[in-house]
Amino acid sequence: MTTQPADLSTMPALELVEELTPDVADASVEADDRAVIDRAASWARDYVAPRAESWERDRRFAVEAFASAADHELCGLLVPTGDGGSGMTQIGLARVLEEVAAADFAVAFALVCHNNLAGAVSRRAGADLRDRALSSLTSGEQLGAFLLTEPGVGSDAAKITTSARRDGDEWVLDGEKAWVSNGTAAELLSVYAQSDPDAGHRGILTFLVDGSTDGIERSQGYELSGAHGIGTNGISFDGCRVSDADVMVPVGEGFVAAMEGIDIARVLVAAMCCGMLRTGLATAVSYVRERQAFGGRIADLQGVRFRLADVATDLEAARLLAYRAALGIAEGRSAGVHAAHAKKFATRVAERRLADCMQVMGAVGARRDHPLPRHLAASRLTHYVDGATEIQDVVISRSLLD
Repeated sequence: MTTQPADLSTMPALELVEELTPDVADASVEADDRAVIDRAASWARDYVAPRAESWERDRRFAVEAFASAADHELCGLLVPTGDGGSGMTQIGLARVLEEVAAADFAVAFALVCHNNLAGAVSRRAGADLRDRALSSLTSGEQLGAFLLTEPGVGSDAAKITTSARRDGDEWVLDGEKAWVSNGTAAELLSVYAQSDPDAGHRGILTFLVDGSTDGIERSQGYELSGAHGIGTNGISFDGCRVSDADVMVPVGEGFVAAMEGIDIARVLVAAMCCGMLRTGLATAVSYVRERQAFGGRIADLQGVRFRLADVATDLEAARLLAYRAALGIAEGRSAGVHAAHAKKFATRVAERRLADCMQVMGAVGARRDHPLPRHLAASRLTHYVDGATEIQDVVISRSLLD
């Protein structure tokens, strides 16, 4: 006769996460960042975790999660304190997102996209545009989205075809964007467009566009394998008129602006993978400690113990790679190859080892009253965001051979 825990959803998986978190990153976290990390961790545990499954079940953008994040001052993490933000370091930001992703990847990634835009506005926008948009982004009054990818252009961002042509004192935008995170609900759109196809990437500029402007049409949210809470969709522009006042990054600098944050974006995805895997390991450990079968605890079976040991080793390695790259970026060193290693490894082990955590739990691992099935579905998507795994191989092999 076998027994199993009465209610897996009440098991202390998220509390165990803290026990399984090494201090590889925390040694480099500044005091001001630590307070934000603690606030984000509490919010993720108390607010996000109990609701995340319902957002995924409804397959919609978690608009109330963003509103709650704003209440907890998590919408201006990269904005300097003088502008009303948290002024976080890259390491602190990675730790915040690791904590949020431990509860739900979709909410964490939505916050990444919004915070990256708010940070870009604070760094690059002119005074008038900053005055008009920055406070509403930092406070969370308005949600932001980043529009670069197109249906026919994936990782080769220099080949975008959405056009920006002059018409008197205005610009006219025409084209289609794809894979827009936060796109179903975003109120401010960072739009990358081509003003001169013959100039290649040097013709690209960036607009900050009000999402209610005439000529903008949004598709329904994509049906994905998971992470519907990001609100990913397509957005098209048909004769959409904007002004010079809406230009955030001028002609010739748009492509560079898009690429300048790619290394930290890859590090953040790696950190979020670590967050999901931490929860996977904590959930599996908590379950096998209590589950009785074959005359004893599942936790006493060597096959189970060794499989979880492999999960723990890969989690340690993924966090070391992620925070080594984050430290390099924070110190102003070139970290492109380190970021590529971190994202490639973390996405790979997150998917594989989350499946291992589910496997040691038997059929209970497939139940939706704990976060592992949701995390596993989201882990598949991490292979594609901010540069597919094959792009990381290009970066790594180029450093070796070219």
